[in-house]
Amino acid sequence: MDAAVIGAGLAGAEASWQLAERGCRVLLYEMRPEYLTPAHLTGLAAEMVCSNSFKSDDPNSATGILKCEMRRLGSLVLRTAEQCKVPAGNSLAVDRTAFSEAITTALRNHPRIRWVTGQVEKPDPGIPTILATGPLTAEPLARWLADEMVDSNLYFYDAIAPIVEADSIDLNVAFRASRYGKGGADFLNCPMDAQQYSRFVDALLIAPRAELHDFDTPYFEACLPIEVMADRGRETLRHGPMKPVGLDDPRTGRWAHAIVQLRQDTLAGDHYNLVGFQTRLMWGAQQEVFRLIPGLEGATFARFGSIHRNTYVQAPKVLDATLAVKDHPNLWIAGQLSGVEGYLESAAAGLAASIAVDRHRRHLPPVPFPLETMFGALLGYLAHASSKDFCPTNAMLGLLPALPEGELDHRALKRVGGLKALKAAKGAAHRTRAAAALEAHLLAIGEIP
Repeated sequence: MDAAVIGAGLAGAEASWQLAERGCRVLLYEMRPEYLTPAHLTGLAAEMVCSNSFKSDDPNSATGILKCEMRRLGSLVLRTAEQCKVPAGNSLAVDRTAFSEAITTALRNHPRIRWVTGQVEKPDPGIPTILATGPLTAEPLARWLADEMVDSNLYFYDAIAPIVEADSIDLNVAFRASRYGKGGADFLNCPMDAQQYSRFVDALLIAPRAELHDFDTPYFEACLPIEVMADRGRETLRHGPMKPVGLDDPRTGRWAHAIVQLRQDTLAGDHYNLVGFQTRLMWGAQQEVFRLIPGLEGATFARFGSIHRNTYVQAPKVLDATLAVKDHPNLWIAGQLSGVEGYLESAAAGLAASIAVDRHRRHLPPVPFPLETMFGALLGYLAHASSKDFCPTNAMLGLLPALPEGELDHRALKRVGGLKALKAAKGAAHRTRAAAALEAHLLAIGEIP
């Protein structure tokens, strides 16, 4: 075999496919379903557990730019997601089962991929290997990682949102709409008045929570449990996952005091997940508290929310900008274990690692993506961030180098369209520059998909 990939999650699935398409014979190791994690339910590749969303499709957003780059590089994950999409406004969301089944079929049927089920104790140093075991890396591989990369493996808590059955949602209360009408009427929206919101927050704050065993492990700030957000102030939720702006209640013609959005989770439309409602409440408490939401008084839960501890390495100490492990030749780390956060980012890291491994096996020098691309900015952050306060990151425009002075007329843009117009123009300029930088990079390294 030419290369090995350990883990068939989003990163491992993308990496395996890309390597095989480049002519590599790939050993793909996956421990599931023989050994399940605290979050996974199946043995399928690329199983999505926390959410079914690949975030915004706005081409001028950070994820929009990353998607453009992944599409240019022939991403299996992105192509399959677009084939399995469900209504989600201006975002890309998928039917989880259809998506995972399609990815699994593609990998298992590829003539250059050999799927091996079972745990791996440690990578084989004699074969180029991508470690893509994800944030729930199991023993004994986690022990090996801790021993080999001393003081580099860190943790944070991540939570999962509950899912309810569609026919248990009261459509006399919930209304269909997307925020500001973007993408069509793709979400179900449960409106709350001030009294209902206050009662919900009261119940949320006193509801029993699942015990945390590692008190010094932080939450991931971009995915806080809803009750933790409520702990920070009674109005926090109204400015976060329950913000009502841009959602006109057809019965009143006005915005509600607060809104709970539900996003379709399956192609059949029989399941909906509560957007932004990741939680560590006890299951019984989830039923009691979330049934206080107007429209969900009789909700049937297809899956309750939960919390689990995630693992990632201290990337600035461990990885270079191609995801190669500095002190371990023949080893790369991709996906959430590397310090990226999010399904889209994980798949992108797997794609980047596959290019690096392919160049390595062809005895070509490593070449990082340009920092002007979202690929380069994301991986550059992993390699060069401060190790003292390093934490996982999503794709963000703030990771990209500043645009040249004078490229945008800030005053004119604000005068014509306000801050929204300035933000859109800034994103568009970053997208244009990123696309040009990526094309030049691919031409320079002879990597033209």
